[in-house]
Amino acid sequence: MTQLGGYTRNVRDALTHLNTSDPASPDTFFRRNLPRTGLYDSASDTGQVALATGVMTSVPIYLIAGDVVTNLSFRSGATAAGTPTAWWFALYSDAATPALLAQTADQTSTAWAANTTMTKALTTAYTVTRTGVYWAAINVTATTPPTLLGACAAPAIVTGERNLSQSSGSSLTTTAPATIATPTAKQFVPYVVIT
Repeated sequence: MTQLGGYTRNVRDALTHLNTSDPASPDTFFRRNLPRTGLYDSASDTGQVALATGVMTSVPIYLIAGDVVTNLSFRSGATAAGTPTAWWFALYSDAATPALLAQTADQTSTAWAANTTMTKALTTAYTVTRTGVYWAAINVTATTPPTLLGACAAPAIVTGERNLSQSSGSSLTTTAPATIATPTAKQFVPYVVIT
């Protein structure tokens, strides 16, 4: 058996299509939790809600020691935020009970239009100290939270699998919780990009 199993061709050639969606410069730092293709708008699937008002949604994202995380980006779908009162993004650690590492400023009543990418800076950039799976989080407290672009995934089936999307907290407003406590698995996985 070879290292590549039964695959007989050059793996680099099989993956060249991934180059089309990456930044033009190989020196541009970014991390994402999903590929840019195959995403859909959570508005089209009422059974897989992206966000609930005042409830944080978090997704795992792989970061490498030395990465400097400055911004988090999420993209709304066809539904804009309706009368937001608080919304923010946050980064959590790779601990068994993930701890808050950094948060963006609360965006209060700032509008978030449909089909719009929101890139927000953390109040303090975070330098990753060890390689691992961290958590990118979003909370929107609004009459109607925006729908998000993302993908649908099965919840964990095998013991030890991590959630690909999860919700936690309730009645959240301006500040991210200190930890991600007692998360509940979700099937809709929001697309997030870290720069």
